[in-house]
Amino acid sequence: MSTTIRRWRVQAARPELSVIVSTYNQPLWLEKALAGYAAQSMRRFELVIADDGSDARTRDVLERIAPSLGLALTHVWHPDQGFRKSAILNRAVEVAQADYLVFSDGDCIARADFVATHAALRQPGRFLSGGYCKLPLSTSQRIDGEDIAQGRFVDPAWLRAHGCTDAAISRKLRVHGHRAALWDRLSTARASWNGHNASGWRHDVLAINGFDERMGYGGQDREFGERLANLGVRGLRIRHRAIVVHLDHPRGYATAESIARNRAIRVQTRRSRSTWSVHGLRPGPAPLLGPAVPAFEPGLG
Repeated sequence: MSTTIRRWRVQAARPELSVIVSTYNQPLWLEKALAGYAAQSMRRFELVIADDGSDARTRDVLERIAPSLGLALTHVWHPDQGFRKSAILNRAVEVAQADYLVFSDGDCIARADFVATHAALRQPGRFLSGGYCKLPLSTSQRIDGEDIAQGRFVDPAWLRAHGCTDAAISRKLRVHGHRAALWDRLSTARASWNGHNASGWRHDVLAINGFDERMGYGGQDREFGERLANLGVRGLRIRHRAIVVHLDHPRGYATAESIARNRAIRVQTRRSRSTWSVHGLRPGPAPLLGPAVPAFEPGLG
């Protein structure tokens, strides 16, 4: 069975950004994530759901919610054959319409200025590196649609009253505006590609041939960012300015074997200064001449 694509509210004009959201069998969390995008201050974007083989519950959530989102939404799905997030992200990149791509996960709720912040801070030759604020399970379960619509889910006082300790409430939620920008400049955290909160130009994603589809859970996003850096596309920290909160859940797909295999691939990428994955969007070596990948029209799949 091949990849399937379903669309709701197709836009006549190409959106300014495409937000690609990965998911796998977390329909309740995905519904909360979608509520976050429905509440965004900027509306000139589409949503592309990169679904790594979820069962019918995720499709049912999308069918129920998509008509009321007010956003163009595409559901890209392939069969469940184990952890294949990199492969479904590549399929999502192929169908995304915009020249600028924002990536997050379906277990993350975006603050209302999340998309606008990525749009405002993008610049040539850079990718944007955001972070997340981890919430405990009890708080994750407590957040409802009204809490998201009203922005309470990122209010430290509300979080404190609903199961978060002061230690769990990240500084990212306490600083705003110029203070947030200052903390991003002062931070010593590496500006790595973080799949839950990162963005970059479509032509840069194509130039490195997308995500390496050999990679299972554990570091696959970082390897993607390392190839971007090898290409000369440097990361820019926006950890305190582009905010998502992460909803807690188990990770049964994390195995020592996949982490070790991914670590070995990353070592090879760093040693060889590779910019191209032969196991990426277009399997095979990089072209000797011309563009980094064969041209294709976005949105066609």
